[in-house]
Amino acid sequence: MNQMENLLLPAIVFIAVYVFISFELLNKAVAAILGVMLLVVLRATEVRTAVGYIDLETIMLLMGMMAIVAVLRKSGFFAILSVKIANLTGGSPPKILVLFSLVTAITSAFLDNVTTVLIMVPMVIEITRGMGLDPKIYIITQAMVSNLGGTATLVGDPPNVIIGSKVGLTFNQFAAYLVLPVIVSLAGVVFYCWLTNRERIPPIDTNLPKLFSVQLLLEKIKIDFLNVSIDRIFLLKSLSGLGLALLLFVTQAATGLTPGVTAVSVAMILFVVTAVDVEEILREIDWSTLLFFSGLFILVGVLEEKGAIEWIARNIFLRIGHNPYAMVLMVLWVSGIVSGFIDNIPYTITMIPIVGLMLGSQPVPHNLLWWALSLGACFGGNLTMIGASANIVSCGIAKKYGYVITFFEFMRISAIATIISLVISSVILMAYMLILQ
Repeated sequence: MNQMENLLLPAIVFIAVYVFISFELLNKAVAAILGVMLLVVLRATEVRTAVGYIDLETIMLLMGMMAIVAVLRKSGFFAILSVKIANLTGGSPPKILVLFSLVTAITSAFLDNVTTVLIMVPMVIEITRGMGLDPKIYIITQAMVSNLGGTATLVGDPPNVIIGSKVGLTFNQFAAYLVLPVIVSLAGVVFYCWLTNRERIPPIDTNLPKLFSVQLLLEKIKIDFLNVSIDRIFLLKSLSGLGLALLLFVTQAATGLTPGVTAVSVAMILFVVTAVDVEEILREIDWSTLLFFSGLFILVGVLEEKGAIEWIARNIFLRIGHNPYAMVLMVLWVSGIVSGFIDNIPYTITMIPIVGLMLGSQPVPHNLLWWALSLGACFGGNLTMIGASANIVSCGIAKKYGYVITFFEFMRISAIATIISLVISSVILMAYMLILQ
């Protein structure tokens, strides 16, 4: 009873914050920080304890990559890339959706999802709004496919990094079991986004006036680009900085540098070598999103400290019996649903010992419970706007461009897309179970 009393206040505050965010009654950063202040004032947690829950690694990675991307934008890199991609798509809205989705998914398999959307989403907005299209469906799709692509490898998404390091699974093992569900889910989600938004993603091949106007737009983009003065030395320095960051991300095991340290370090190096206006770059960093993340980390951390996540996991997962098929599906679907509403990093950390207990009661072959946890935690992030870092950052970028994506507007598309990916994962995991037994 005492544990339940300790849990009651943090649970009420968390639910209240979530309601305020869902119905946009308050700015999401204000809602999260206000919730934290309530917990501190009402003695549910101490200030020093609360600060300790903030994942500084994530905050540093976000801040550093926002700064690097801001420098790249100033260098004209995105203008060049926009012209190249615009030419490849031929101005066709369906091609824009598919091409950007493929590039985003592949990049997210090897780089941090937030890094990928920080680079890709501004380009999507520039091209689509220049064509008179509504960028929102494109932005939501990019956020979702970044989460899907990041699931394919050990380094693509934080839950995979946690599972791999705690359990001892290798890069090749992740790729062998997860690439197939990721590819099929990617195709299913992109097709669903196109099918349900065809009027906003119209083909132009049979519309001669539209085709002519788009070709004029592409020519205008080229002319505008040619008229832009590009400082090639500045561009080279900026691209070298990005290349250095990517190299250090890929070689993290050898260097021992975490992604957050790498991102901030490279950002500071760029500030020095490019002599950029630092104040101007700092104004482009989305401080509201960083505050929201900090508040969310604390709220979830208090819930975890009070035993909420573990209590839910134990009372759900350890009562389903010893059927391996049921165990795999339970881990997959519960992880997918829960990860849509709370941060999947503390959830994954909490679930690892629970999955270990489940494996102790009934061995499941070929690490399928771990793959179910990975797919559920990563794919589940697509369920809501606050389910994954890439979602929040993508919507934050959209807002800076003047396009406000509401919580329910995001979920109207993402909820069904998440169900599609989880159904596909269920089928493939069951096939693995039958084939590999």
